[in-house]
Amino acid sequence: MTEVTNELMYEVLKSLHADVRLLKDGQREIKQELISIRGQLIAMNQDVHNIYGILGRHDQRLERIEKRLELHEFAEPHTPYRSE
Repeated sequence: MTEVTNELMYEVLKSLHADVRLLKDGQREIKQELISIRGQLIAMNQDVHNIYGILGRHDQRLERIEKRLELHEFAEPHTPYRSE
């Protein structure tokens, strides 16, 4: 059986230290990727919010146009259109 010496323990600890360093580096890379993904999600959320705002303004404009042209009967499905 091999005798456990300080040199052998030192070599094992060096190897363990190198492995831990690789794990930390990998973890750091993953954190950076998650930060990037989080930024992209925030940007997408803002884009969706802006789209809803634009759609709301278009809806208001369409309602004003319908009122001006007296097309409100088309917008109400429960009231049939009567051609006179």
